[in-house]
Amino acid sequence: MPTWRCSEPGALAHVLDHLEDLVVKEVQGSGGYHMLIGPMATKKDIATFRRELKAHPGNYIAQPTLSLSTMPIFTRAGLSPRHVDLRPFVLVSPGKISITPAGLTRVAIKQGSLVVNSSQGGGTKDTWVLEA
Repeated sequence: MPTWRCSEPGALAHVLDHLEDLVVKEVQGSGGYHMLIGPMATKKDIATFRRELKAHPGNYIAQPTLSLSTMPIFTRAGLSPRHVDLRPFVLVSPGKISITPAGLTRVAIKQGSLVVNSSQGGGTKDTWVLEA
C-alpha cells in the first residue's frame, strides 16, 4: 500500500491535494488517535487537518482509504454488519517464509466506522484456518 511521509515536500503536496480521499495518521503513539479518514470527514475536519499538516508535516503519514470487508456481529438489536480487517502472521527467517495457520481479525464496533484499532474501541473476532 502506498504511504506518503508528509515530512517529504512532494508527499506533503500530494496529501494536501487529496485529503478528501486519504487516511492521515500520526507517526507515533497508539493507532487510531488523532487521525483523519478523508471520505468520512467534514469540510471543517479537513480544513483543521490541512492547517495541522502544514504546521507539523513530520508528525504524519497518509495512505489510501481501504475498502474493508464486513462481517456480522451480535448487537443488542441482533446481527449487524461491521468493518473488519484480517492480520495474518508471517514468520520470516533467512531461509524460509512461513504463514501461520492463525491470524487476528479486528472489528470496528461502531456501525459504519473504519477504525478497527483496539485503542479506539475496536474488538476482535475468532479467526479459524480450516486448511493450510
